[in-house]
Amino acid sequence: MKLLITSIAILFSTSIILAQPPKGKATPGTIYGAKTSAEGAVSLNEVSEILKTKDTVVVKVKALVASSCANKGCWMNLKIDDKNTAFVKMKDYAFFVPTDIENKTVVVDGIAFIKETSVQELKHYAEDAKKPQSEIDAIKEPKKEIRFLASGILVL
Repeated sequence: MKLLITSIAILFSTSIILAQPPKGKATPGTIYGAKTSAEGAVSLNEVSEILKTKDTVVVKVKALVASSCANKGCWMNLKIDDKNTAFVKMKDYAFFVPTDIENKTVVVDGIAFIKETSVQELKHYAEDAKKPQSEIDAIKEPKKEIRFLASGILVL
């Protein structure tokens, strides 16, 4: 019984330690997750066109970070244009990015797909981004969006 309780305590402690944003700033050349490079990266507009004919695509994209999780860096929104973004989560929740990554250009290496995000999930992400309550309350419809499951992220 002691072994079971000790194992659970160690597992819980490890998950808390791992669930923290990386220390330091998002500096150019820093890689989070799997090793990647800018070579072969395409624009989000190209990904959008590809996803019109395919459900899922393995791709490397270069984009500006529009927003990110202010709590621990567990997700980001990449700017497609002035009105649209693509949502990025980290594969297996295995790594995070610094919380100051907004307005930095990054290369995201991973899988892209289209997903309809529920109102509840959209509100959760708005809370994570520390949006004003009026903006959170204004979310009334699910949103169909480009999503990424990132295996590696390079700050440019």
